[in-house]
Amino acid sequence: MEHLQALCTIDQEVIGDSSRAEEIQQAIKEKRCLLYQSADTILGFLLFSNDFFGYSFISLVIVRPSERRKGIASALMTTYIQRAQTAKVFSSTNQSNRRMHQLFHNLGFVKSGFIDNLDEGDPEIIYMKQASPQK
Repeated sequence: MEHLQALCTIDQEVIGDSSRAEEIQQAIKEKRCLLYQSADTILGFLLFSNDFFGYSFISLVIVRPSERRKGIASALMTTYIQRAQTAKVFSSTNQSNRRMHQLFHNLGFVKSGFIDNLDEGDPEIIYMKQASPQK
């Protein structure tokens, strides 16, 4: 919990409000959060769950805007995939988020489907990657 405020600050810097503060706090409490730290500064974080139809799911990857394009999101996702508890890891992004689509491609994720009607006119694209589950 010592990093909650720092993570919420990064999230607010990215999305412009504090609407996900409770979600971040709950993920920390449940040990479903990875963070990327350099010296004493947190540069990004990842939230996950293990209940997406029985599989692991990366629900959020956030990197400080000033630190983007430096491999932080890739490092967070790779670390999580290596520690995943299921044979498949899923994640998603809006169709309009080109950078995230490129990241999924670079990490070897494949498109697995889409969901309409979450964000009007911007379908959510689901991705999957095979993992080596940890027991």
